[in-house]
Amino acid sequence: MSTTNEWTISGAEGEDILGNAHLPDGDPVGVVLVAHGFKGYKDYGMFPRIAETMCAAGFIAHRFNFSHSGMTNAIETFERPDLFERDTWNKQVFDCRAVVSAVANGQLEGAGLPYILFGHSRGGVSVLLTAGRFADDTTLSQPVGVVTAAAPCQCNSLPKEVADQLLKDGFIVSPSSRTGQDLRIDKAALVEQLDDPDGHDLLALVRRINCPLLVIHGEDDSTVPVDAAEQIGRAAQCEATVLRIAGGDHVYNTPNPLPADVPSSSQFQQLLDAMVKFATARCTEASPAT
Repeated sequence: MSTTNEWTISGAEGEDILGNAHLPDGDPVGVVLVAHGFKGYKDYGMFPRIAETMCAAGFIAHRFNFSHSGMTNAIETFERPDLFERDTWNKQVFDCRAVVSAVANGQLEGAGLPYILFGHSRGGVSVLLTAGRFADDTTLSQPVGVVTAAAPCQCNSLPKEVADQLLKDGFIVSPSSRTGQDLRIDKAALVEQLDDPDGHDLLALVRRINCPLLVIHGEDDSTVPVDAAEQIGRAAQCEATVLRIAGGDHVYNTPNPLPADVPSSSQFQQLLDAMVKFATARCTEASPAT
């Protein structure tokens, strides 16, 4: 019987990263870190089931809220819109690295086990940035695989007129259809990229990643075009598999919330099956970290 517990560690600017650990019954074969996307959170739609599925397959699964997601465990609202406004790619990469380090040093479960980074949409960009920026960093435990789902192939997808307005006004408003809140995005998110273009050149950083990639994308994704997956796959210098899922939308036809008694859509089940197969192969082949 698997168990689940909640955890909190310090993230970017000292803000909390809130997480849930799914712990399998028996010896785990590896660890999967599950990162959400833009306006997402660890309890949204597909993420609990991804963690539960990986746990049932023998993995420790940590799903977490980025420190500046604006979300807490009060999932009905963005309880901290001030944090959401200040979020940037660098903060998300800091958080990914913080979770990896917390596992490696035993603060979170899974020390010494091989691990997989998974990210959906914006979270997919964050895990690719993390793996690429720190590919040669001997102070950081390295992933044995990276999985993205519905990830864009660039950090900045703002039209020029929107970017210009953001720099002029200092913020733009991004409504949440889920909560009805008018959320703000600060210009710092764009300034950071303009100040460090190399650190935000996603495809160039993908080329630096040393571990295998699994790039999953729904062919009916109206939020991020499926060609983004092809570009990520072509950029990779390591082993990369691009899985296009017919009929899959941006969330793989998964409702939010996803009740425990509701079966996964066929598209979401394909994602789950591919993740289990990929992670099992990668972690079985890898020697545990020492």
